[in-house]
Amino acid sequence: MDLLLVEDDIDLQKVLAQYLELSGFRVYTANHGKHGLEQFRKHHIDLCILDVMMPVMDGFILAGEIRSLDPVMPIVFLTAKNQKEDRVKGLKIGADDYITKPFEAEELVLRLNNILKRAGKQTAGSAKLGCLHIRYNDLVIEDGQQTYNLTPRESELLRYLIENQNTLVKREQILEELWGQNDYFLGRSMDVFISRLRKYLQAEETVSLETKRGVGFIFKVNAHTPD
Repeated sequence: MDLLLVEDDIDLQKVLAQYLELSGFRVYTANHGKHGLEQFRKHHIDLCILDVMMPVMDGFILAGEIRSLDPVMPIVFLTAKNQKEDRVKGLKIGADDYITKPFEAEELVLRLNNILKRAGKQTAGSAKLGCLHIRYNDLVIEDGQQTYNLTPRESELLRYLIENQNTLVKREQILEELWGQNDYFLGRSMDVFISRLRKYLQAEETVSLETKRGVGFIFKVNAHTPD
């Protein structure tokens, strides 16, 4: 999925863009509304994340310009304010969500995925995690040095863990949701898949795949937004 992130706080923009990219999105950035509008016209965008208070053209005006070009484009506003009138104004424009700073990047990703699901947009067929490029349908992981081939079940498992990143996912939940049954032999196979995936992911230090013995797994993505 391709996102447009328009944020004039450069430090926040860089960290947030990195986290979003680690979460599997392609991110186009801009520092103010006018540049954001140029980026929107230049690229195919699936969702816009707009800061409200920006120089040259604020987020509300930019949202209006975007909606004139694409009336159903999903839009999320970011703001340092927590004023009712700003929230009401954003919702009147037709914003899909409104997030007040500071916020957890993980929460933002969850909200974005929910908005994309409601909008009927399909989940991305690939993910970018630092140096790793994962192509689910092609059953491939590339780390810039090596290419690893995945089995279909390894690809399904990796995708599921990435979509539920930074969350403890129970063994039985994976087995039932992915493969339809909590079977002993499937469980042993899953342990083998996890070991292989851990090897494939080791080139990227910002991600890790942890086992909680007897419980499940956590796919960790390490990134934080500043306050």
